[in-house]
Amino acid sequence: MDVLAAIDGSVNTIGYGLAAIGPGIGVALVFAAYIQSSARQPESAGYNRTWLVLGFALVEALALFGLVLAFAV
Repeated sequence: MDVLAAIDGSVNTIGYGLAAIGPGIGVALVFAAYIQSSARQPESAGYNRTWLVLGFALVEALALFGLVLAFAV
């Protein structure tokens, strides 16, 4: 029984580490799309910046949910 209690904390940490990979990739994709769209059409960079911030906020919310769930379980 003592071994399971010792492993429990490590499993939460490993689980959050794996869960942080998804938002990390998501942030990279959001910024890559913004850079590509503003490079193709520079005059629309201001309009696309709004979507950049919205996409970044939504993806980062997933990372925060993963952090909260790692401590809640």
